[in-house]
Amino acid sequence: MSDLPLISFFQRVLDPLIIMGMLFLSSMVCGVPFSGYLMVLMVLAFFISSSVYQIIDPYSAWRNARMLAFTRNIVGGWVVTVVILVLLGQVSGMSRHYPPQVALLWFVATPLLMLLCHVLARSFGNNPVYSGDPRSVIIVGANNVGLKFARAIEQHPNLFMTVRGFFDDRTAERWPQDLRHPMLGTMNDIAGYVREHQIKMIFISQPMSSQPRIRTLLDELQDTTASVYFLPDIYIFSLMQARFDNILGMPVVAICETPFTGFNSMIKRISDIVLALAIQIMLLPIMLVIAVAVKLSSPGPVIFRQRRYGLYGEEIIVYKFRSMTVAEDGDKVVQATKHDARVTRVGAFLRRSSLDELPQFLNVLQGRMSIVGPRPHAVAHNEQYRKLIKGYMLRHKAKPGITGWAQVNGLRGETETLDKMEARIRYDLDYLRNWSLWLDLWIILKTVAVVLRRENAH
Repeated sequence: MSDLPLISFFQRVLDPLIIMGMLFLSSMVCGVPFSGYLMVLMVLAFFISSSVYQIIDPYSAWRNARMLAFTRNIVGGWVVTVVILVLLGQVSGMSRHYPPQVALLWFVATPLLMLLCHVLARSFGNNPVYSGDPRSVIIVGANNVGLKFARAIEQHPNLFMTVRGFFDDRTAERWPQDLRHPMLGTMNDIAGYVREHQIKMIFISQPMSSQPRIRTLLDELQDTTASVYFLPDIYIFSLMQARFDNILGMPVVAICETPFTGFNSMIKRISDIVLALAIQIMLLPIMLVIAVAVKLSSPGPVIFRQRRYGLYGEEIIVYKFRSMTVAEDGDKVVQATKHDARVTRVGAFLRRSSLDELPQFLNVLQGRMSIVGPRPHAVAHNEQYRKLIKGYMLRHKAKPGITGWAQVNGLRGETETLDKMEARIRYDLDYLRNWSLWLDLWIILKTVAVVLRRENAH
């Protein structure tokens, strides 16, 4: 399953990093300077090994505790990676620049270290001291599949999941005799329980005959931030990031999931940090000038702090340069309008040029926001619109962004009508369904053009 942390961490991140690190260590052990050619080899090895192991998928064997098969797949994947690297080196002529003693040590030691790290990780993962806070799980349907799934989770603590209980519409006399988890209620109680207890994952084990009830449940769950999965015997709903997957060999279908899991999460975070640091360094003098101008233009703080909903609907504090004479952050927040008397003279310029958003790059470095994502709304606005717009809360399955797909499509600034907010939400959900790194880069480029034209900013 793509968002299981330990498995995803090894599959997408740690194994390629071990491969890179072993090349550097091999050069040190052999007393050979780490040249630019070895750096090129390191980068190639990272991307090639990532692709090879994604295709071979040795981690399904690892998940199912088939260590012999896993060892065979790890070694086989490494051999394939080495063969590709050798062919590339021969074709490009770069292989003559690689010290043979370094290459030999690297080829032999790397799979051994990878296997050792996996064995240690399994030991740590099964130790409650290192397992961290488990994610809360509820199962809809107290049937054989649901019970088997609950037992599998209990037997594998390295999944970092804990089953809170079951929901089922059947009466008590029809419950399974070997039900070991509490029955928490009927399907009508699920959405309220999920919101109250901040449940992270919901697994639905219902037959296709329950299709109308499942549709109703999915509509209700769109007002939560829980990830929803189907166990076998299902009716497939294509909602968001729908895909087939498995946990411990049992097939599930993700029907409402964030795109930022596993490798995608790492790529998104690295790109955010690199861009945010570069922008902060380049614009630091400008930000200092703006801070002085805001302080001198009107009484009040330089930085305006407002509560917003972040990833999974958790409250975060978002920073902006203060552009108004008020700092509203209560149960009622009035959006800024054109020629708004509350906007200061300096603030008007900052809002037109979007310079008031610059402190949010600090939010990005903190990990609270992303450069590209659904724009964060005030908490008061969230509570208002989640009741009016179907699927509104699904936009919080990603970190809020400084800019977004809606903003570069003409929905920047005030959303004075419900239709405009609905259109913004449609763009936000479309972004989550179709996310890619290239889409992020395209949005950033379009944002520059929008800001220069000063569209819908006031």
